[in-house]
Amino acid sequence: MAPAGRPGAKKGILERLESGEVVIGDGSFLITLEKRGYVKAGVWTPEAVIEHPDAVRQLHMEFLRAGSNVMQTFTFSASEDNMESKYFEHVEEAVWAVEVLKESDRPVAVTMCIGPEGDMHDVTPGECAVRLVKAGASIVGVNCRFGPETSLKTVKLMKEGLERAGLKAYLMVQPLGFHTPDCSKEGFVDLPEYPFGLEPRVATRWDIQKYAREAYNLGVRYIGGCCGFEPYHIRAIAEELAPERGFLPLASEKHGSWGSGLDMHTKPWVRARARREYWENLLPASGRPFCPSLSKPDD
Repeated sequence: MAPAGRPGAKKGILERLESGEVVIGDGSFLITLEKRGYVKAGVWTPEAVIEHPDAVRQLHMEFLRAGSNVMQTFTFSASEDNMESKYFEHVEEAVWAVEVLKESDRPVAVTMCIGPEGDMHDVTPGECAVRLVKAGASIVGVNCRFGPETSLKTVKLMKEGLERAGLKAYLMVQPLGFHTPDCSKEGFVDLPEYPFGLEPRVATRWDIQKYAREAYNLGVRYIGGCCGFEPYHIRAIAEELAPERGFLPLASEKHGSWGSGLDMHTKPWVRARARREYWENLLPASGRPFCPSLSKPDD
């Protein structure tokens, strides 16, 4: 399948989802721009939109070329109340936001920073989803704080809660680009590696292809990423779901499917890696013989 960019017709997000189309979100801004020298860790305020707008625009363009359909504004932690308490960990606050946004007469999508244990008041993911949909949200899901596997578990619980309540909504997931099976309820912020030592946990492009397929099979149709999700991760989603979408992203022009470009390598043992079976079954090493596989979260 040759790269074909994206269909030219402009459709609203609900129209796309109603037709069964996969909508691909964008990825990491705060952590990526911090690594590039445009954001200061700590309060994570987005002054880069004023001080370095070209850097923000460049990242948007990279996500777009990698296959993103949706570009979110880089406004996280842009208000005093958000700096005091990172919304949304409590479903009550998310419901308030939905009720206000419904007054705009536009589709409302809302994601929560929760894992399988639910929100900070122990409201389950299923009940969170029910309350959000009853408040008027058309799209519900989770973002940030947890890796792909954990986030999909949470979305599955949301889906089951909606089914039990006889409610329908489109599902959305935008997890971390890191593996976080050892997270506590607060997510990756409690890991001792946060935020400057997370690199050994970065998901491979093949991990993300698996995530994209599992999300799709679960019924999720808005699939993207959050902190740690680089443009090549978004490209992995777009490539995995190219059969369903009918085209590849522009960034696939320089990327052979499942390592197929390696078949021209000069070393025969590297050429042997130009196949899907090799990368799907690889257990990548960290190169750190004295480091543990998992960490103990701080409280």
